[in-house]
Amino acid sequence: MLSRTKSASYILALIGGLAALDLHAQAPTRSQWAFSAEQLRPFWLGEVMEGESVLFIKDEKTGESRASVLFPIQKLLSVRSATGEVQYEEGRDYVWKAGSREIAIPPGSRITTSTPDSLRRPAKSQRYRLTRRDGNGEIYFGGKLEYHELQTIVSYAHEPVLWKTPVPKFDPSALPHTLDKLRSRIPLKVVVLGDSISTGCNASGWADGKPFQPAYPELVKRLLHEKYKGQVEVANLSVGGKDSAWALTMVDKVVEAKPDLVLLAFGMNDSSGRPARDFRDKIAATMKGIREKRTEVEFILVATMVGNPDWVALKQELFPQYRDALAELCGPGVALADVTSIWTEFLRLKKDWDQTGNGVNHPNDFGHRVYAQVISSLLIPSGEPVGVK
Repeated sequence: MLSRTKSASYILALIGGLAALDLHAQAPTRSQWAFSAEQLRPFWLGEVMEGESVLFIKDEKTGESRASVLFPIQKLLSVRSATGEVQYEEGRDYVWKAGSREIAIPPGSRITTSTPDSLRRPAKSQRYRLTRRDGNGEIYFGGKLEYHELQTIVSYAHEPVLWKTPVPKFDPSALPHTLDKLRSRIPLKVVVLGDSISTGCNASGWADGKPFQPAYPELVKRLLHEKYKGQVEVANLSVGGKDSAWALTMVDKVVEAKPDLVLLAFGMNDSSGRPARDFRDKIAATMKGIREKRTEVEFILVATMVGNPDWVALKQELFPQYRDALAELCGPGVALADVTSIWTEFLRLKKDWDQTGNGVNHPNDFGHRVYAQVISSLLIPSGEPVGVK
């Protein structure tokens, strides 16, 4: 009989592992996503939010459907389907008020809406047991693009300097060898080691659906190439369902790839119960093992997004503890990409369903772009343009 913690860990691993396997044989043969420097500009900079995702929820009592964005809207620039194929019309499909974070849906709108009940499933009715904290059924699980198809993409202008949660700061002394290679246009080899988030799960390109956006490792590669014009090679050794204990078993594989920079991105599959100190020790041991054979290798430690607070399998208090544990490991040649703090603020301002990829523990396209924005901010000075070749 599995303990509750071990059972939760098994479900987390199964979700990540099977999600990756489901689409491994049907990876997209071609990408139709056009690189967009604006979409990949850190969302906390400037006065325009590009392509924020929302999911409109209908109040069954009032019949009204609404969704909230992160910042008060000064000017609404576009509202589109998640595929990018449908441009919605103000007045006909949506209404809004200047200074508000809320967008409403009038009768007859073409925008997809959902109800809270439609995002629930009866207990034991899905492949994974995603029991809600309120005990009322399970969270609706989307293995591919189910949530993507329910979401809407919003671009808008807002006042500057509104984001107050800590964001990554460019420090040229943190990753000096990596920056030297980028600036000198010496080929840079990056290894990504993580879980199903890092394999690309629920990015539209991973699922071979429009707009075919790549997951965050490819986005980071594109950003670095566009900025520095040198060769950037990414070897993604990530495997769905894995955790920090598995990372330690992959030291030799990482070393074989001869990396200059390693991204370690774990925490989601640890969050069913691994103590923060144990998590820290395993990441530290992984770094030590790699550095014993690659002495000048540098690391970016990715503090994971926060999983759905409504899922009982996740211990929410562990996410900030993991972030703080990773911060303890930072120093010369080791930098922290803190997605955790940003995602925590997302969940304060909005709902998990607004930026989820699968309903529980993966990002959607917007979320993968946020990952890329956070990581690339450690390597690209804030405010410097990233041109399109």
